[in-house]
Amino acid sequence: MSVMKRVSLIFRAKADKVLDRMEDPRETLDYSYQQQVEMLTRVRRGVADVATSRKRVELQMNQLQKESDKRENQARSALSQGREDLARAALQQKSNLQSQLNELQGQYASLQEQEEKLTLASQRLDSKVQSFRTKKETIKATYTAAEAQTRINEAFSGISEEMGDVGMAIQRAEDKTSQMQARAGAIDELLASGALEDHVGGQQDQIQAELDKLGADHSVESELARMKGELDAGSTPQIEANSSGTASNGTASSDSGTASDASAAEPQDG
Repeated sequence: MSVMKRVSLIFRAKADKVLDRMEDPRETLDYSYQQQVEMLTRVRRGVADVATSRKRVELQMNQLQKESDKRENQARSALSQGREDLARAALQQKSNLQSQLNELQGQYASLQEQEEKLTLASQRLDSKVQSFRTKKETIKATYTAAEAQTRINEAFSGISEEMGDVGMAIQRAEDKTSQMQARAGAIDELLASGALEDHVGGQQDQIQAELDKLGADHSVESELARMKGELDAGSTPQIEANSSGTASNGTASSDSGTASDASAAEPQDG
């Protein structure tokens, strides 16, 4: 295959694809119906023209028939008056008129036959056009419903071009929002750590920052000392209770020992 043939084939294939994508079946059906209606109109116009010609021939036939009858009456009148020559001339004219009348009758029969054929063809074509019109409207309605259903399904599934653009826009908005939130959080952390300076609120003194840090550490130490004090205070009553119990036991033992000694000494005195 030569290069030009390949180029021509590719061009025709692409053109056919583009035309197929651009073609709307409803528009094609409407155009076909319009062409059929125009054809039916031409056929009806032809029927009207043939009928007009037939009517004109009929009028000529009637006129020739009247003229022929007139010549016959003239021939009779001439014979009644003994004018055979006039009667012969009148009959000669009648013969010529009759020849014309016979020719017109042949034309009239032909036109009448053509009119009947065209009328029948017009009726059949009109029936086909009306049937095509009904079928066309049915196909158009079905196509429109299918197209609407397809668009709805594409919208629900998100595969349509419009919904795809909307989904991409939403995704881009969400990505930008996440990026801005991450950036804001990072800046807050950098400001809090002192890595960045707050130029809007004024520059922060480094010494003041260190003092603030020491103050925060002091607060932590104070809180820790308080908790230790609470723990020590909670354990002190238990220690005091144990000391009291030991002292009482010692006193009781001392008293017992004294009493024993006294009772032992009494017999010796007696």
